Amino acid sequence: MGELTEGSPASRAGSAVDSDKRFPPLPQLASIGLIVLLLGLAIAGWAVVDVRMAGMDAGPGTDPGAIGFYLATWVVMMAAMMFPSITPMVLSYARIQRGKRERGLPVTIGATCVFVAGYLVTWTATGLGFYAVFAAARAVDLGGITWDQAGRYLAGGVIVAAGLYQFTPLKQTCLTKCRDPFLFLLTSWRSGRTGALRMGIEHGFWCVGCCWALMAALFALGVMSVGWMAFIAALIAIEKLLPWKSPANRGIAIVLLVLGISIALVPDKVPGLTIPTPTDDNAVMVDM
Repeated sequence: MGELTEGSPASRAGSAVDSDKRFPPLPQLASIGLIVLLLGLAIAGWAVVDVRMAGMDAGPGTDPGAIGFYLATWVVMMAAMMFPSITPMVLSYARIQRGKRERGLPVTIGATCVFVAGYLVTWTATGLGFYAVFAAARAVDLGGITWDQAGRYLAGGVIVAAGLYQFTPLKQTCLTKCRDPFLFLLTSWRSGRTGALRMGIEHGFWCVGCCWALMAALFALGVMSVGWMAFIAALIAIEKLLPWKSPANRGIAIVLLVLGISIALVPDKVPGLTIPTPTDDNAVMVDM
């Protein structure tokens, strides 16, 4: 990695890490409590989105609703989908904080919560970006890309593109940052609440780089479908948490490629897919 200079982020983080480059352990009760909190928030998020999305799944290209409704739902969705996957990173951050405290160094109260909040800030901005793209597509008049015309090919193409993205160098770089808490925290450490917020935003940035194509696939499948939301969340968790990075990455790519081609060619054979109908207000893939 090269020589560390005094005061650099890597040096500051390294001072809180054992000499064998392992994070100091959290007490078992504290670790369990943090895991329970994150998973509890995720479960609560699933319950909320289930209520908010009830009856809204019109399949690929479902209208996400007014900006206020969409944004509130999106933030809860991100908590539900992402909190299980970021648990190792949050635990590692808390371990470094504890290591600093045991060394007599100043530790900011509530920094871990601020770190998580920063992570959500990045995903909130990303959600607004998705909404802007969707709204812009609906505002352009290209003659009407309905499901029976080019809509299913557009939906399938987005999902195939997400599968191909799995093989790109950018995807691999972002996935490595997301999967390796030590690598991220060692190179990005900043102290204080402002530092925690910046670190959370930065980690969110790497996570967006890793998962944006999967989120685009969710829009193509039906962003207001709890079932497809759970499917994408499962893919994210498999890729980030299982020890077999390359097999998980390649396996997900194959699943997406098969799914995208199936939606384009034989959508009626895809389990769980709500096929838009001409009489449904939300049935237009991109209502142009």
